[in-house]
Amino acid sequence: MISEHQCIMSEIRELEELLKIIPEKNLIDRMSLQNRLDSANELLSDLSKNHSPSSAVLTFRGKPVIGTHGIFAEFASKATMAFSDAFVAVVAGLGDVLSDNGPLPNKIKNQLVITGVAVGSFGFELELPYRDPELFPEMEELRRAMVKIESLLRLSADGSDDEVAELVEEVHPRAVRKVYEFLDCLVKDEAWCGFEFEHHHFMFSDYDQIQIACDRLKSDNIKETKESYRGEFQGVLPKSRTFEFKLLDEDEVIRGKLDASIEDPDMLNRKWLHRFATVCFYVVRVGQGRPRYRLMSLGDLK
Repeated sequence: MISEHQCIMSEIRELEELLKIIPEKNLIDRMSLQNRLDSANELLSDLSKNHSPSSAVLTFRGKPVIGTHGIFAEFASKATMAFSDAFVAVVAGLGDVLSDNGPLPNKIKNQLVITGVAVGSFGFELELPYRDPELFPEMEELRRAMVKIESLLRLSADGSDDEVAELVEEVHPRAVRKVYEFLDCLVKDEAWCGFEFEHHHFMFSDYDQIQIACDRLKSDNIKETKESYRGEFQGVLPKSRTFEFKLLDEDEVIRGKLDASIEDPDMLNRKWLHRFATVCFYVVRVGQGRPRYRLMSLGDLK
């Protein structure tokens, strides 16, 4: 059964699409649709106040989906497992506990729970692992991971290379690879998806668009290299794990992040501040976007 929340979301998407195709000169038609859209958004906002903030909706369309009737079991199993792994990886990336290799941290602890069937065309309601926010402050990290996944899906489809690169830097390249694996799972089975969480929602328009998004997140488009630079650290912010590194004999300043493996970020301030050093940075470039720098270990300093 379609929930009231899903009905309103569906209406909002339809109204937004209609506004895109109605010419600007048709003022009366556009005003009528805009009023309906404002009312729907207001109703959704009121409903969200009483709606569980820990629920998300993942829906599928394409070859494995039989209208609103059902979905092939093998595809559903693979797709939901790949999405769950992507979620676990993004949570770990945001928490700075994700490394390039090895098991995904806290995989069992951060498993998503399927709580119902979502129609639109067909999919699942997913609930975050329940934790009392007062006892487990990392609950906010779980919610933030859902928002970042929605952003990554949307920006991989129609964002700029710099916007995608900013997310890659924030959530960790390995987490992005897990999102790519989810999209690749869909592409191989000729399917695409939609995702909703709180007031964030995105639906791939068709199979061609999800193919484009998948290509943007694969390793061929996200270049990972190691590059050495000579200069001096201008400062490190231990809490945000960010640094500034001024290149020798140049005005250019490299800004980047410290990897989770560096347990004492403030040590760079104590031992390397304004001291000349050769540093090997891990560098990520997305398409034609600007490079993002990460210091992987203190052993990369000489």
